Amino acid sequence: MRPAWHALFAPLPDNAKVRRARVASDELAGKPESAAIAGWESVSVELSAGAAGLRHAMVTIDASGVPISAGDWVLYCSGKPVEYVHENVGGRIQPNGTFLGTRWRSVAVEVPGSDEPQTKETTQSEPTEEDIAGLMRVVRDLLSRAGRK
Repeated sequence: MRPAWHALFAPLPDNAKVRRARVASDELAGKPESAAIAGWESVSVELSAGAAGLRHAMVTIDASGVPISAGDWVLYCSGKPVEYVHENVGGRIQPNGTFLGTRWRSVAVEVPGSDEPQTKETTQSEPTEEDIAGLMRVVRDLLSRAGRK
């Protein structure tokens, strides 16, 4: 059984460890090709529910601290035969605060005699208003935990 936090847009647990990382690697820092992303940072949380699955939430902020992209992903197993379900919503946060992105849901199923699951279905759709509101709650939570506004 998956924990409550292991669903798109669910509140993160209090003890979730936030990771901050520069977008430009050490090798690129200071080089002309990385000038456009100098000072950008990713703020993320990766959570494991063991065999029940994974969750990764992330926001990218520009050099001035403004969020410019965000995503929330979950991967879990369900059913018999075993199905692997991957759901995510991700995209760009526009300067006016609107969100342009995509919602994906992919399902793969274990096939006897095969080492790899076989794709059963992949669905792409526009995020709903509820999806966007949920993602923005996750963004605010991540930025708050990282000491950002």
